[in-house]
Amino acid sequence: MTTPTLYIGLMSGTSMDGVDGVLADFSAGAIRTVEAAFMPFPGDLRVELMALQAPGPNEIEREALAANRLAACYAACVAKLQGAAAGPVRAVAVHGQTIRHRPELGYTRQTNNPALLAELCGIDVIADFRSRDIAAGGQGAPLVPAFHQAQFGMPGRTRVVVNIGGIANISVLHGDGRVGGFDTGPGNVLMDAWIGRHQGQEYDAGGAWAARGAVHGGLLAALRREPYFALPAPKSTGRDLFHAEWLDAMLDAHGRGIVPADVQATLTALTAHTVADAIAASAGQVEAVYVCGGGAYNGTLLRELAAALGGGTTVESTAVLGVAPNRVEALAFAWLGYRFSERLTGNLPAVTGAKGPRILGALYPA
Repeated sequence: MTTPTLYIGLMSGTSMDGVDGVLADFSAGAIRTVEAAFMPFPGDLRVELMALQAPGPNEIEREALAANRLAACYAACVAKLQGAAAGPVRAVAVHGQTIRHRPELGYTRQTNNPALLAELCGIDVIADFRSRDIAAGGQGAPLVPAFHQAQFGMPGRTRVVVNIGGIANISVLHGDGRVGGFDTGPGNVLMDAWIGRHQGQEYDAGGAWAARGAVHGGLLAALRREPYFALPAPKSTGRDLFHAEWLDAMLDAHGRGIVPADVQATLTALTAHTVADAIAASAGQVEAVYVCGGGAYNGTLLRELAAALGGGTTVESTAVLGVAPNRVEALAFAWLGYRFSERLTGNLPAVTGAKGPRILGALYPA
């Protein structure tokens, strides 16, 4: 019987709703999900993490304290997963919570306290996956295309995987082994902000509110003129660009008098069209697009994406490829942790723009 090679991957993304965790087995060259867990953030921690997205008073201390609380949430998620482990867990691979992403200035910041997490869990912790790629001249993001290729790639067939979290990114998995990918722009981040303001909800469940509105063509056209969308790859983005103030400025200039449900419908269409534009520009016509992340559960968004791609492309969840949409990113970081431990590279220079392949991560021994 093969001894399991177990790693835990933890991901808390741009939507900042909580921690997705996966216990994964990499024995015999496979990538197998053993167990998954979700740990929601306490409401006040989510508020503080949101506030730390922008400069504020005493932010160094506030970030440090938030990182300590974040480590406690990570540790609770690890404890949930350890019960399913049929052997020792070799390491916990944790992304941390992005609060700044400025690769053009040479840095990215993922709030975390991996030393505390190692102390709480008694397991080696691997963290800080993005900064090595940035040090090599890359964007530090997206990092998931390499994993998407390992998990979903198929020789002789081009596949596109779309991750729609707070920010959306695509991975173009060419049948000849080439991989492309980049952040396309907002995923759920603007939709979440808008429904939070007007409905008091954290997200638009199933896209139900957007479905009650109508897309405003003039506003959509104005939003799509954001210069980021026309930039060539490699490129990455985050809340540093796409935030409530950006949306308010656009609405002041182009959206006065539009009812809130129509704005939500238009923001949903913005995500769909910018993803579809990116796919058309980098992959051409493809048979199928596979969606992961929270956006995979938004039926209105998926219908908009299918319409924007045209009738020849089916849009499906990554569940049809064997991985539930809410597990893909945590599984990707478990894979990156495994790669680090084996001293294997984790980035794709063709995606991030780095000078070459690099081993990603930093070790905090238990």
